[in-house]
Amino acid sequence: MNLLPEGTSVWVPAILIIVGIVGIVVPVVPGLLVAVVGVLLWAYETGGSTAWTVFGICVAIYLAGVVIQFLVPGKRLRSQGVTTSTLLLAVLLGVVGMFVIPVVGFVIGFVGGIFLVEQGRSRDRAQAWARTRHAVVAVMTSMGIELCAGVIIAATWVVGVLAT
Repeated sequence: MNLLPEGTSVWVPAILIIVGIVGIVVPVVPGLLVAVVGVLLWAYETGGSTAWTVFGICVAIYLAGVVIQFLVPGKRLRSQGVTTSTLLLAVLLGVVGMFVIPVVGFVIGFVGGIFLVEQGRSRDRAQAWARTRHAVVAVMTSMGIELCAGVIIAATWVVGVLAT
C-alpha cells in the first residue's frame, strides 16, 4: 500500500526533512522527529533492506542527538549553579512571551525569566546576569547539537536514496 501519490516517494520525505531542520532553528515543530518521520515514510515507500537500514541508522542518530543535547548543556548549567527549576520557569515565561510578543517573545521571555529567577535567588545582579549568559549559551549549544544531528540524518538519507 502506497502512502504517497505516484512519483513523490522522494520529494515528500525530502520536504519533511527540510521542515524538520528548519524546525530546529525556528522551534515551532519538533525538528529531529519530523526529519526521522520523513525518513520513515521514505523507507516504508521504498522498502528493502537498504532503506530500512538507513532508517535504523537515522533513528540511532536521532536518539544520540536527543541524549547529547540534554547531557552536555545540562552538565555545564549545573556546574554554573543554574537549576532545573530555573530553566523550567524560564521556559514557562518564554511560552507566555511568545503569545505576548510574536516572533521574538519566546527568547525575551526565556532570557528574562532566567535573569528574574536568578536575581531573586542570589540578590546579586552580576551573578544573575552571568548565570543567564551561561543558560543562553547552553540553549544555543543544545540547538547546535540538534542541528548537527538533523544534518547528519539528512545526509544519511541522501546516501540511502542514492544507494537504492
